[in-house]
Amino acid sequence: MRIRHYLAMALVLAMASGACTASAAEAPGQPAAQESRWRLGAALGYGLRRNPLVQSDDIPIVIDLDIAWFGEHLFFDNGDLGLTLADNSAVTASLVARFNSDRVFFGNTDTRFVSADLAGMPLAEVTEFTVPDRDYALELGVELLMDGAWGQLQVTAFHDVGGTHDGYEIYADYAYGWREQRWYLEPSIGLSYKSDALNNYYWGVRDDEVSIVLPPYTAGAGTNLHTRLMLGYQLSRNWSFSLVAEYEQLNDDAAASPLVEQQDVLGYFAGFGFRFR
Repeated sequence: MRIRHYLAMALVLAMASGACTASAAEAPGQPAAQESRWRLGAALGYGLRRNPLVQSDDIPIVIDLDIAWFGEHLFFDNGDLGLTLADNSAVTASLVARFNSDRVFFGNTDTRFVSADLAGMPLAEVTEFTVPDRDYALELGVELLMDGAWGQLQVTAFHDVGGTHDGYEIYADYAYGWREQRWYLEPSIGLSYKSDALNNYYWGVRDDEVSIVLPPYTAGAGTNLHTRLMLGYQLSRNWSFSLVAEYEQLNDDAAASPLVEQQDVLGYFAGFGFRFR
């Protein structure tokens, strides 16, 4: 199974293996049914992801869908399109195309009118302050998945192939899960290195965006840190209830941007997950 890192759908995917275990337990001595190529699920509950941008709205999470299809080599996983290059007991290696997720914050900003003063002198003019928009970036890269009794490790490297930011990102995440009957607990920790081109595209302020309340800014490369904790309870073969909490610390160059109000990005979700198949 691919390891995904979206806050809401974490609960559906974390309990998917539990659903399979429960299914096998219901028919002892019988051969296991052929695994479906489809993975369909939904999460319903309430959660929030804090938006670090100035004058921006937090991102609510109420319902999320999990739609994935896995062929012999090709797969589609909630927007990611991939080709499996190797799949053995040691590692699963895939070539993956995706859209960069940094842009999600820029879809929840407000336009406000700001009065400012310069060098202590009141400024009569009222300036419209709008957080600059940013585009999604189409990225292509390699994904390595490894798991065993020691836990699960995901390592990815992606580069922009659409000419949006021309940068790259290297990501690593380690998770270890405990299962006790119907309960499941999984903490994880990781980091994400973002090149100067990627970091500056999303968090920098270009010359044509400068105003009296938005100074120019160039962001260099940096590393984000993240951690997540998942707690789930398997209610039945298809239903589960989970609590998910996630924390991400933006790198120093991103946090120093005049577009950023908070360096920490907090997220949580509590709700029910249903696995259709």
